[in-house]
Amino acid sequence: MLDAFRKEVDPILTAFAKRFIKFHPNVLSFLSLLSSIVASFFFFFSSPCYEKSNFFLCIGSLLVFANGFFDAIDGKVAKMSKRASPKGDFIDHVLDRYADVLLVGSISLSKWCKTELGLLAIVGMLLTSYMGTQAQAVGYKRIYSGILGRADRLALLMIFPILQHLFINARFFDLSVLDLMLLYFAVMGNFTALQRFIKVMLWFKRS
Repeated sequence: MLDAFRKEVDPILTAFAKRFIKFHPNVLSFLSLLSSIVASFFFFFSSPCYEKSNFFLCIGSLLVFANGFFDAIDGKVAKMSKRASPKGDFIDHVLDRYADVLLVGSISLSKWCKTELGLLAIVGMLLTSYMGTQAQAVGYKRIYSGILGRADRLALLMIFPILQHLFINARFFDLSVLDLMLLYFAVMGNFTALQRFIKVMLWFKRS
């Protein structure tokens, strides 16, 4: 849903991108991945027993922000520095998928969550991304729209770990705060994939 605000946010991202113009876009893409790797360690090793004192979930949230930030400006830097290329775009998408799986997977395997919910969340997440890129592969435009795009996931991956830190022992129908996030990813991720599938099928029908 945050895709709808791309035009409003674009000038801000452009201003930041100008400050990183000397960096190669691929370096920024790898910095994005590195942020997610470190975040995944903090998420995985976080625990209800120690979270009050070590703030691992909050640190992980900050690193998710770093992941999203570098991912948001690498493409802009590529265009501004005239380094945009299919190879760079391919690298960016591959690293994004690794980052997604690391972030959601580490939370799924942590002591906060039910692993089966994490598996369903990852399936929904990957299908959403696949539908977006596959649409482009068959001649339609790259699809970012839908109720749960990558920007939406990253926003929730920043917010929900902090909420879990604030409400460490909270349970809702035997689900933790992070379990609720994974459940949302599982349901809405698959729903978003279906939205994108229908959009492309309607395009085929009109063609």
